[in-house]
Amino acid sequence: MDALELTRRAYDLLVDIGGDPAPRMRAWTGDEWGPDDAPATIVLKHAGALRTMLSASNDLSAAEAYIYGDVDFEGDLYFLLRFGASLSEDKRRPLKTMRLFRLLRQLPDRAGREEIDRPQISGLLHSRRRDRAAVIHHYDTGNEFFTQFLDPQLVYSCGHFLSTSDSLEEAQLRKLDLVCRKLRLAPGIRLLDVGCGWGALARHAALEYGVRVTGITLSEEQASEARKRVEAAHLSDQVTIEVSDYRDIDGEFEAIASIGMVEHVGRKELQNYFRILRDRLAPGGQLLNHGIVTRDRKPSKGKPTFVNTYVFPDGELTNVDHVIAAAEDAGFELRDAESLRSSYALTLRHWVSRLESNRDAAVAASSEQTYRIWRLYMAGSAVAFERSAISLFQLLLSDPARPWTYGRRGLLALDDDYPRRG
Repeated sequence: MDALELTRRAYDLLVDIGGDPAPRMRAWTGDEWGPDDAPATIVLKHAGALRTMLSASNDLSAAEAYIYGDVDFEGDLYFLLRFGASLSEDKRRPLKTMRLFRLLRQLPDRAGREEIDRPQISGLLHSRRRDRAAVIHHYDTGNEFFTQFLDPQLVYSCGHFLSTSDSLEEAQLRKLDLVCRKLRLAPGIRLLDVGCGWGALARHAALEYGVRVTGITLSEEQASEARKRVEAAHLSDQVTIEVSDYRDIDGEFEAIASIGMVEHVGRKELQNYFRILRDRLAPGGQLLNHGIVTRDRKPSKGKPTFVNTYVFPDGELTNVDHVIAAAEDAGFELRDAESLRSSYALTLRHWVSRLESNRDAAVAASSEQTYRIWRLYMAGSAVAFERSAISLFQLLLSDPARPWTYGRRGLLALDDDYPRRG
């Protein structure tokens, strides 16, 4: 049986396992299989492409096949990712899955290319040196690259949507303001922004609420750009941007914002992370923790995946129960929890659309492989949020001695007219 026939039979089994609707597939010969009206097509670039794409039981081999050009995707990328998710979840057809892998092993290995050189980070897990290397790998992709898909303020976390018709800029500004409202910011308050990125929250808090802000990041590129933007906004007397590890923070703050940090800290380090922030909190202060969580209550086994290999080295998601428990064990009291799962899915779709529209500029600012990595990562994350495999929670954590604030008005965006809004 030749490679073309083996591939066609493997495709039939793939569709049988994944179910309808199915993607179309185009072989390296130009032969095509599948529904004529399929939303998307998988394009195989050589005789071993399907084997290359499905050689591992997780998503790493499939991602690398796309990143390095063994396969390409035409049409609706989200559809393909949902189909891929259905394959990984389906445990009801083990015999057909075994037959599929036996067929794949008869196909040739990857042709005409050296072994992939995967990114590697060394050192003691979550040591200061290794954490800095992990952050540099992710965030020093280049400021020019991030401008190709983020909003003008370079907010690299989910927006807060009240409608699917909201623009990304509206949603991000609403999120920044809501963080400030939840923290009850006011003139005279000192705010610590942990993982400050390019300084959007720091600038907004200083400009609109009159607070003094210390923002910290491990990325020199981020810090440099953040300082430029602080100076351009004439806020240098209120905002300080430092390249610093959270374990080296000095000072006392009435409010702390931790936006997108817990994903980097590590499950085992969470209580220590919150303990350090609790020690920096002034009596009666509050912490707003904004982070991605998973519904999976079993700790990850450390197997390499696409995201922790190419996007977030050493990144680790845990469930919201564990985050809350770690914060409470460190001395915080949970005052409010809000899920922004659907808002993150919408945010990611905006980012992917912008990245695709600016493809040439994104490639020029980085590389074709980097463009493919980020396109796949963000689209895959959007699907994961839409399927509720992962979520995003804002947790308002307080010094238990803080006087209680009644009502929820301060926990809603200024333009949120809930429950009258449809």
